[in-house]
Amino acid sequence: MKRLALTAALALLALTACGSTETDGAGTAQAAPAPTGDPVAAVRKVDSVAALLPADVRESGTLRVGSSVGFPPGAYYPNGADKAPAGQDIDLADAVAKVLGVRLERQDASFETILPALGSGKYDVGTGNFGVTAERLKTIDFVTYINDGQGFAVRKGNTDLTEKITDLTQLCGLTVGTGAGTTFEATLTAQRGECAKAGKKPYDVKVYSENGATLTALQQGRIDIVMSTINGLRYQAAQPASRTTFLGEFHRLDVGFAFKKGSPLTKAFQAAVNELIEDGTYDRILKKWGTAASAIETSRINPPEHR
Repeated sequence: MKRLALTAALALLALTACGSTETDGAGTAQAAPAPTGDPVAAVRKVDSVAALLPADVRESGTLRVGSSVGFPPGAYYPNGADKAPAGQDIDLADAVAKVLGVRLERQDASFETILPALGSGKYDVGTGNFGVTAERLKTIDFVTYINDGQGFAVRKGNTDLTEKITDLTQLCGLTVGTGAGTTFEATLTAQRGECAKAGKKPYDVKVYSENGATLTALQQGRIDIVMSTINGLRYQAAQPASRTTFLGEFHRLDVGFAFKKGSPLTKAFQAAVNELIEDGTYDRILKKWGTAASAIETSRINPPEHR
């Protein structure tokens, strides 16, 4: 019975953490409900900001958005994958679109495919809690909207890992789970040799395309620790069914809307985000999703990576 209960709980959590390809099978399981309130409802078009858009976008009135819907509070499916997504990133993108007077054609996509697809022209903009890194800035333009970053979480009750991770050598000999194509995977891969330098056994990295799969692997003991977003892991730990403990922040990163290099859309998006900050909509969105501690004072285009 305990095993069945755990399986059911993990299935429910997977719905809040999965990407766009997962469904609830029978279509009846429900994830944790989204917070109430609609801070985007009152947002209106600002002509001076909309004028910054390229003429062809103003004429078409639409933008194609590649959206990674995979982890609350950023973006998830509170009512199942056949219903509308919700989350901080969804609200912010919708609010920006209202300021610009355009309609978003949102297309769900796996996280690791969005940035390459921007370069090919498949999407005009990408969303998915994309952190600004020096490597990504070589090929991608960013317009920042929040300060999030990298953190760690373990299974609740873990007595071996109880302190904040401040150095990756604390992971030596362990198995770390993380998302494919993320800054977490890049960081873990780049610093894997630090364990050997310290005379310790290297850590192993297991990569998953879906956050629900990562959570399941953690609860089943196939991985020892998860590296993911600060806000996502903090939110997850607050859900009793996840049975996880947030170990704290490791490295802060600016997060932004992503565009192909040289995109003519960045100035308009930056102005729209700053308009939302100025009129208070931005604060109301972050308060709704419990991410006010990650607020920024002003949006920037292509800031340097935090060191």
